[in-house]
Amino acid sequence: MKFIFCILLFSTAKTLFSMNASWNSNSAEIITEKRWEVGLFQPFRYGYSEKTEVSAHPLIFFVMPNVSVKKQEERFRGFNCASKISFRYPTPLLNIISKKGIGGVIDPNLESPPMVSLSYSWIMSKSLNGFDMTIKNGIDFALVLGSLDNRATIDLPLVYHRLALYNNGWGYHNGIDIQKRINKSFSLLVDMDFLILPEIAKMQSDPSFKSLRGLYSLEHKFLLSWEKSKNFRVTTGYKLVRAELPFGEQTRLLPYLPLFESWVPIIELQWAGLKK
Repeated sequence: MKFIFCILLFSTAKTLFSMNASWNSNSAEIITEKRWEVGLFQPFRYGYSEKTEVSAHPLIFFVMPNVSVKKQEERFRGFNCASKISFRYPTPLLNIISKKGIGGVIDPNLESPPMVSLSYSWIMSKSLNGFDMTIKNGIDFALVLGSLDNRATIDLPLVYHRLALYNNGWGYHNGIDIQKRINKSFSLLVDMDFLILPEIAKMQSDPSFKSLRGLYSLEHKFLLSWEKSKNFRVTTGYKLVRAELPFGEQTRLLPYLPLFESWVPIIELQWAGLKK
């Protein structure tokens, strides 16, 4: 279980009061051209041009190929805007963990067919009264090339809604990030994200509000970062997940170590540089 939580945490964040693209992968700001950043839980980001950046999670790339492209768009009512398209191919990872014994999470008799997901996000960021605010909205689509057994899910907060997308076919995501620079070295980030899987199959037979709403995941994190330099920083904090799963609702504080039945703080290290 700890392995799965770690994997999906990779996937599951100028002047004092201005927006800054450095270290802020979720904002509408584009990282400086030719600058790169990478972290233990953050994607590798690269400034491809002044208006485009590409990113990927390198440590899981060979078991779950993934790539994202973020493009700067026209400003709207004082907001900096960007569009982001993300691609994921989780089949190799799911087949690795479909086994008995250590590392096995899915029934070994359930082999996952080729399947891909494509996500589109519209991102708007703005500095307001000393705070950097980002609003995100988007839609997720999944395509399965074959037959996927409905039992091939992992019923855990943070994990279920990302994998059950392939059973459901599509979903929504939105959220808000608020970042505050305390001083030259320290900053705070608070965010709230909402994922939903509309239960399309039940809408006609059971047109209740719950069926229209679908299963949800409400995710919040609080992070404190210390920036030693433009090329290195350390972040700590927590992530709280409240999710509606097939068996009911569950709340979990992450990172969580099942062996010790205890929460531990996030410890995130990030490095950066400039390609010459």
